[in-house]
Amino acid sequence: MEKQGVSREAVVAVLRQGDRVLVIRRGPLARLPGYWAPLSGTIEPGEHQEDALVREVYEEVGLRVVPLRKVWESTTEDAAFVLHWWTATVEGGGLRLDPGEASEARWVTAEEFGQLQPTFAGDRPFFQEILPTL
Repeated sequence: MEKQGVSREAVVAVLRQGDRVLVIRRGPLARLPGYWAPLSGTIEPGEHQEDALVREVYEEVGLRVVPLRKVWESTTEDAAFVLHWWTATVEGGGLRLDPGEASEARWVTAEEFGQLQPTFAGDRPFFQEILPTL
């Protein structure tokens, strides 16, 4: 049973191609479906952030990635999750969406992300303030 007031931990994958970041429209089985966001997922008990990142990206979109570094930390609007934002490089695999987790995927610039609807308010500061510094 989850303790009240205790946030769970999740990773967010910042996968880049030039000035673009891979985002997905969350699928029907995802938490809060229909929202555009970078790939993300819950860290399992005892799992390292890097391992969760590799697992989640592969499960959701079929890409094999190598984590580079943690670049930001935020909390979901409902404070249910602490999000650990990691950059990673794509090392293999092909873009293959898990239809339950991701109904669509796009490589977008920070400006294009700002035009997608709906997005999480908590993701916008990353695209506006953090991404340009990476």
